Amino acid sequence: MEVGVVLPGSATTPPDLIIEAAIAVEERGFHSVWAPEHVVFFEQYESRYPYAEDGKLRGFDAGMIEPWTLLSFVAAHTKKVRLGSSVCLIPQRNPVYTAKQIADLDFLSGGRVDVGVGVGWLKEEFDALQVPFERRGARARDYMRVMQALWTQELSSYKGEFYSLPPCTQNPKPVQDPHPPFIFGGESEAALRRVADFGGGWMGASMLPEDMPAKLARLDTLLEERGRKRSDIKLLVMPNQRPDADLFPRYEDLGVQQVVHLVPLKHIDDVKARLDRMAQMAFA
Repeated sequence: MEVGVVLPGSATTPPDLIIEAAIAVEERGFHSVWAPEHVVFFEQYESRYPYAEDGKLRGFDAGMIEPWTLLSFVAAHTKKVRLGSSVCLIPQRNPVYTAKQIADLDFLSGGRVDVGVGVGWLKEEFDALQVPFERRGARARDYMRVMQALWTQELSSYKGEFYSLPPCTQNPKPVQDPHPPFIFGGESEAALRRVADFGGGWMGASMLPEDMPAKLARLDTLLEERGRKRSDIKLLVMPNQRPDADLFPRYEDLGVQQVVHLVPLKHIDDVKARLDRMAQMAFA
């Protein structure tokens, strides 16, 4: 089974620690490094974070380093580990610039990028960016079509409800063919439909093995309706809890190919100790 690691860089994370942690991840045979995204935070907000009982996201008082910036930094100091966003908030970004960042990183890293996609939950963040929160799922689809056009067409153009791209060129193209895969986060019906429509994978968050069969059965149905099957996509899970040796084989029995755990960036000795324990659980 593959194991990925979320490295949450912030204003309190020394750059050298990010480098040392990324090298330690690669040296221990982990498959991937993932970086989360929120561009601004708020002392008070009414939106509800879906993965906490009280609806609040905690632990990021020092902010987050923008994911493609952090992953580019990681790419410069690694050779094999894959580079993923967990998740990139596509509908609140300009799709042309996002396509450019991702294509450049895929080019510079030798084709190591996985595009984890989310549609967002923090309305106040959308408001700060002056992007409508409503219909953000449909906006995300449109923006990803723009990105696909830029990645796969020599003379790129697109016309949709939320974005029209005039004929233009953007280079370099991604190394991966046809482009870096979209790995969709989210557990809602809409999220599963996005996976079935054009996802390269699904990452379920805060899901234990017993939570997954019903979601997987629904995903199988949606894929079949579109002439696809589960083997066409990759299954990932982010348990959002401490690594548990008993859970890795249970996820694997369900067909999960990669389990992703967050490793706090406090001190390199702590990072290495956490990685060693997780490697022993997963790879023993």
